[in-house]
Amino acid sequence: MKQYYAIKSRYTDALLLFRVGDFYETLAEDAIKCSQILDIALTKRSNIDLAGFPYHSIDSYLPKLVRAGFRVAICDQLEESQSNSILKRDVTELVTPSLALNDQIFDYRTNNFLISLFWEREKGGAALLDISTGEFFLLENSAKHVNELVKRFQPNEIIYPKKFKNIFNLVFGVEYRNYAMFDWVFEYNAAYEKLTCQFQTISLKGFGIENFPLGISAAGAVLQYLSDTHHNCIEHISSISQMEEEKYLWIDDFTLRNLEIVKSLNDKGLSLINILDKTVSTIGARLLKRWILFPLKNLSKIEERHNAVFEFLYKKNVSLRIFDQLKRISDVERLTFKISSKRITPREVIVLHKSLVAIYTIKKILSKEKSSVFKILAEKLHSCNGVCDIIMKTLSSDPPYKINKGNVIAKGYSKELDYLRDLMSSSQDYLEKLCLKERNRTGIGSLKISFNRIFGYYIEIRNAYKNKVPSRWIRKQTLANSERYISEELKEYEAKVLVAEKKIFYLEKEIFNEFILHLSGYIKIMQENARNIACIDVFHSFSICSYENNYIRPVLDESFDLEIFKGRHPIIENNLPIGKTYIANDIHLNRSDQQILMITGPNMSGKSAILRQTALIVLMAHIGSYVSAKRAKIGRIDKIFSRVGASDNISLGESTFMVEMNETANILNNFSDRSLIIFDEIGRGTSTSDGISIAWAVTEFLHQHVKRPKTLFATHYHELSEMSRFFNRIKNFNVSVKEIDGKVVFLYKLIQGESEHSYGIHVAKMAGVPLHVIQRATEILNFQFKFNFNQTLESIRENLLKIDLNLLSPVDALIKLNEFKKMIKMRE
Repeated sequence: MKQYYAIKSRYTDALLLFRVGDFYETLAEDAIKCSQILDIALTKRSNIDLAGFPYHSIDSYLPKLVRAGFRVAICDQLEESQSNSILKRDVTELVTPSLALNDQIFDYRTNNFLISLFWEREKGGAALLDISTGEFFLLENSAKHVNELVKRFQPNEIIYPKKFKNIFNLVFGVEYRNYAMFDWVFEYNAAYEKLTCQFQTISLKGFGIENFPLGISAAGAVLQYLSDTHHNCIEHISSISQMEEEKYLWIDDFTLRNLEIVKSLNDKGLSLINILDKTVSTIGARLLKRWILFPLKNLSKIEERHNAVFEFLYKKNVSLRIFDQLKRISDVERLTFKISSKRITPREVIVLHKSLVAIYTIKKILSKEKSSVFKILAEKLHSCNGVCDIIMKTLSSDPPYKINKGNVIAKGYSKELDYLRDLMSSSQDYLEKLCLKERNRTGIGSLKISFNRIFGYYIEIRNAYKNKVPSRWIRKQTLANSERYISEELKEYEAKVLVAEKKIFYLEKEIFNEFILHLSGYIKIMQENARNIACIDVFHSFSICSYENNYIRPVLDESFDLEIFKGRHPIIENNLPIGKTYIANDIHLNRSDQQILMITGPNMSGKSAILRQTALIVLMAHIGSYVSAKRAKIGRIDKIFSRVGASDNISLGESTFMVEMNETANILNNFSDRSLIIFDEIGRGTSTSDGISIAWAVTEFLHQHVKRPKTLFATHYHELSEMSRFFNRIKNFNVSVKEIDGKVVFLYKLIQGESEHSYGIHVAKMAGVPLHVIQRATEILNFQFKFNFNQTLESIRENLLKIDLNLLSPVDALIKLNEFKKMIKMRE
C-alpha cells in the first residue's frame, strides 16, 4: 500500500492500473470509477475499495477508460519474483486521449492529433502531432486564427501553459480534453534544443520553421509531454513541417459546419467526405480528410491533381490493377510507429511485408505506362526490396501474433536455433526408442512414457506390474490404478529439453529485437511510401467517385468569374430516391456586372440547396476532385464564407440572432477580392424592420466595397429585390414555382427575376397543418393586405400635404416619387 500511494502521488490526475501478479488493480476512488466504467465487481480489502482485471485483458479494458476521458497510468512489475521482498514497480506508460497506442482506441481512418498551444499578446503558436503516424506540424499566426484552426483539426487532446488556463477556458470551454502544463515547459530555448536533439540537427532552418518562436515553444512542449508520459521510442517522428496557410483556401469553422463538409448536421445524414471517400486504405482516408480541410489555392498544384484523376478515370485497366494492390496495403504509417516504439508483433511484420510487396507492384504497374503522370507517381515510390528480403530471410512465413508462441524466426537464419529446434522435434523419436528399450529391459509391455506441465516427463505402469519396477526408477506419483516414475536417463533428457525450450524462446526474442532495431533504419523510406500511396489512393478514389456520380473536370484560372452550368448538390443527389433526378441549376458571378445574386422564393423551393451546392462545387474543384456539374469555370477562390442557418448557443449565452451576427461579422471583417460568400437569410432573429435594414446594409457594403466579393444571397425579404434598382451589380433571381388549382408545385429551377409570392401558407398546408388553421391564416393575410395598403395610402397622403412645391426641385420631386412608388411596392 505504501508503494501504491507513493506512485499514485505522482499521478494524481490519472487512473492508476497497479500490476499485482496476474492482475491490474485499482484502489479507492480509482476503483469506484473503474468499476462503473468497465462494469466489473467492486470489492473491499482492509476497508479499501478494490477493482481489478486480468493483465492479459488490458487491450479490452484500456480503450473503455480512455474513451471515457481518463488519463491512465500503467504501473508494471519491473522484476520477477525472487524473494519475499516487495517487487520493484513503476509507471511504464501514461495513456492519454491523444497518446493512446492501443489499436482499439483510435479510428484508423482519421488522425489522432495532440495539439500544443502557446499565446503571446495577440499572436499564437501551435504544434500538431499524431504520434501513431509521426506527422508533426507547426504554425504561427494571430491568436484568433490559430484558435479557429484548432477547431478544424478536432484534436483528441490539447496541452497549454497553466498561466493561460482562464484564456483556454474562455476560448474553448469544455469542448476538448486538455491538460495544463508548467509554464517552463514552453520556454523557447529549451524547446529549440529539444527539437534539434530529436531531429539530430544543429538548427531548425532546414524545416522552414526557424522564424516561428511561438510555434517552436509549442512544439518543444509536445516532446516534453511525450517524455513525461513515458513515450520515449519516437524515432519515427523524424521531421516537422510548417503549415503554410497562405497555400490553402480558407474555410472558417461556421462554413465547415454549415456546409456539412466533414460531418452532417443530422446524426444519420451524409457529409461531403462521405460522398468523396472511396479510398481503400486507411492512409488514403486520412489524407483525403486533410485535403478536404485544406483545399489548394495554387492552380498548377490543383491541375496536377486533376491530371492524375483524369489518368485513373480513363485508363480503366490500370485503375483496376492498382485497386487490386491497394486492397493489400495495410496502415504502413502506423506500422512504422510500432517499429519505432518496439510494439510491432511478428504477424504485423509479415503484414508490413505484404504491403511493401503491393507497393512495389504498383510502382511497376505505373512505371510501364506512357503517361507522364503515372511515371512521376512511380518515381516517388521506393522499391524497398532490401527491407522485403530482410523480412523474409529473418521471419518464418506464418509467425504467431506474439513472440512467446515460438516459430517466429525462419529456418536457416540461426544455426544454434536450428540445432535446438531439431532437438525438440526429434524428442518424439527419442522417447519412442527409450520406451521400447525400457519395455525390453523390464518385460512390462504396457509401459508408456508421457509428459505434463506439472510433473514433466514420466514412466507410467499399471499396478499389476509394480513388482517388476527396477530399483533405479524413482516414484513420482501414485494413482488409483497406476504409478508414475522417473529414471535418471529420462530426467537428464527432460532437463536437456527444457533448457532447449527456454533457449529457443530467449534466442528468438533476441533475434527478433535485433531485427526490429535493424528495420527501424528503414522507417523514413517506408513513411515516404505511405504518403505517396495515400496520394494514389485519393486520386483513385476521386476517379471512382467521378465515374459513379457523373462528375466533370472543372477549369480553374486566375479570372474573377464563377460559371457553373447545370450544377448539382453532391450530398442531396446521393440521398434522392431511386429514379428521381436532381434538378440542376446554373450560376454566373463576376466582378463587373453580376457580383451579387439576390435569390427569393418560398421555403422548400431549393434556395438553400443552390447556395450550398455552389460553395461545395468550388471546394471540390480546389481539392483536386472533379465536380457535380455539366461544366464549371472557376476563377481561383481564396476563401469561402457561409451564413447558413443558425442555432442557439445557450451555454455561451448566445441567442440565434447573436450567432447569426457573429457569423456575419466574421465574413464582413475577413473577405477578400477572391472570396465566395453565401448568405441564407440575415436578420430573421429580430424584428422585420431591423432584419431588412441589416440585410440591406450588409448587401450594400459588399456591393460598394472595393474588393467586390462574389455573393449569393437567399432571402424571404422581398423588399431586398429593390436593391437591383439602385445597385448595378445586384441581380434578382428566384426559384420558380407553379400554382395549379390552389396547389403549389416546386420546380427547383433558378430563373432571373424576383419571386412574386412567398407561398408560406401553401407550405404550411403541405406540412399537414390543420385545415381550419390554414383557412384562418388566409383570412388574416387578406385583412392585413387591405389594412397595410390603406395605411400606405394614408402615409403617402400625409407626406404629400407636407411638401412645399415652391421649394421642391425637379430632382427632389423624382426622389420623392420613387420613395412613394417603393412604399406601395413593399406593401404588395
